[in-house]
Amino acid sequence: MRVDRSRRKRLADFPQNGDGSAPYRVLARKYRPSHFGELIGQGPMVRTLRNAFAHDRIPQAWMLTGVRGVGKTTTARILARALNYEREGEERHPTVDFVDEGVHCRAIMEGRHVDVIEMDAASHTSINDIREITDAARYKPVSALYKVYIIDEVHMLSTAAFNGLLKTLEEPPAHVKFIFATTEIRKVPVTVLSRCQRFDLRRIDGEELTQHLTMIAGKEAIEADEEALRLISRAAEGSVRDALSLLDQAIAHAGGRVTAETLRDMLGLADRTRIVDLFELVMKGEAAGALAELAAQYEVGADPTVVLTDLASFTHQVTRQKVTNAAPEPGEPQEVRERSAKYAAALPMAALSRMWQALLAGIAEVQAAPKPMMAAEMVVIRLCYLANLPDPAALPLSAAPGVSTGGGGSHAASGGGGGGARGAASVVPYAQAAPAPAPTAPAGPPMPTSFAEMAALIGAQSVKLKRSIEREMRLKRFERGRIEVSLEPEAEPAVVGQIGKKLTEMTGERWIVTVSDGATAPTLHEAHEAEQARLKAEAEKDPLVRALLARFQDAEIASVQTNAIPDGEQARSRAQGEG
Repeated sequence: MRVDRSRRKRLADFPQNGDGSAPYRVLARKYRPSHFGELIGQGPMVRTLRNAFAHDRIPQAWMLTGVRGVGKTTTARILARALNYEREGEERHPTVDFVDEGVHCRAIMEGRHVDVIEMDAASHTSINDIREITDAARYKPVSALYKVYIIDEVHMLSTAAFNGLLKTLEEPPAHVKFIFATTEIRKVPVTVLSRCQRFDLRRIDGEELTQHLTMIAGKEAIEADEEALRLISRAAEGSVRDALSLLDQAIAHAGGRVTAETLRDMLGLADRTRIVDLFELVMKGEAAGALAELAAQYEVGADPTVVLTDLASFTHQVTRQKVTNAAPEPGEPQEVRERSAKYAAALPMAALSRMWQALLAGIAEVQAAPKPMMAAEMVVIRLCYLANLPDPAALPLSAAPGVSTGGGGSHAASGGGGGGARGAASVVPYAQAAPAPAPTAPAGPPMPTSFAEMAALIGAQSVKLKRSIEREMRLKRFERGRIEVSLEPEAEPAVVGQIGKKLTEMTGERWIVTVSDGATAPTLHEAHEAEQARLKAEAEKDPLVRALLARFQDAEIASVQTNAIPDGEQARSRAQGEG
């Protein structure tokens, strides 16, 4: 049945809702940017594009990469709009400075323009799909200035499809532009990447994303607490689309004002201050109190995996503050910021590092466990006992960890509950219980004093390097930290740098190995062969050896090894042998 254009338009404009109202559009689509001024968090890319368009240096292809929801497809459509921007009665030319809607803008942003072709590579992966593009690219655009091909998730194309695209991508017709988008840039062949101008769309900063959500909540006339919007920003992990989807869900869940409590209930998050309480109980080694706090958070809807993940996040925050002396994150509640700074100053690095490593392993265990809460409790118990371990820097050299050396013994072995921050305070009486004997100087790393010792030292770890040293190098100068050699014609030049690097690793000091001409010393292999020839000649003069060689006609001296025997012992042994 044929339907004329006017009827199609009336059908399209007719509202879908039964009451005559316009259909609801989710926030992620309603507030999708339509020009570069609305694109948040991608300032460097916009600046580069503006300069390229201003100086007429527009490439034939772009590659947009980034995590999900940062605006790759939206940026591709805005780019297509910029390439084909045209106003009624004016000369059309590419520009990034546009706000007013042009002739082609609406159709491009809605994905229905005849000259802007969008293809999802996840469902069109074959060479036949690419062949359709390369065949159609020869024809000029119908109404726009450029024919633009937007290929989303381009890394999903097959190898044959990528190869089929290369020639057209390198030398496309003047009226064709390609825009690729992908979340897996490493899966795109380097031959394709080298033909595109690449832009890495970064995650949106938490503060900037929170301001964006505040603006949208105001336009939607929705009351939302600032802390709730910060929680959404943190949960979205830099993705604008995820943040808007969460805000949509939070509005529906709250049924009115969006608060931090309703959001935690919706996402299964724990209160940030309660995470800090759990952190403090763990670092004190109070297992019973930590388990009670974990159970209380679980009862109000917090997911065990999320609780441990937040605990790891706070551990990272404290550790980073301790190392950098940086201020706490501005989005944190004031109480959390104050306590974070206090822990950073008081807790030893060893305790924080142990907790971080145990949490990384524990989170994986909880995710794989059939009953996550039980696994989370076991992780918390383990953390409490790890917190009771003394700081290794405070242990006396004469005592083993966990062994009491006096009246003020340690709780590390028994793991008894209660008490203060055991990761630091309980170590002091342990270390002062008995005076430690004067420590002996620790043995330093091996340090070669000759070229032969250097070859033997390296040979303990690399037989290949030892063979190169013995057969392909002639020593010109040897001193501590610097060796000068001449290379045989068959030697690999790169072996010199490998030897210097290996010596530096093994000795803990910097060694430089250089190459120069003029060395006349024999190689270590030649010196060894010459010494063997001398020893064989001496051995052949021995009466016992001569007798053996005469008795066994086919016998020969293969090698001679010397033993460090005192002269008196050697003479006595020879006399006994002759007797």
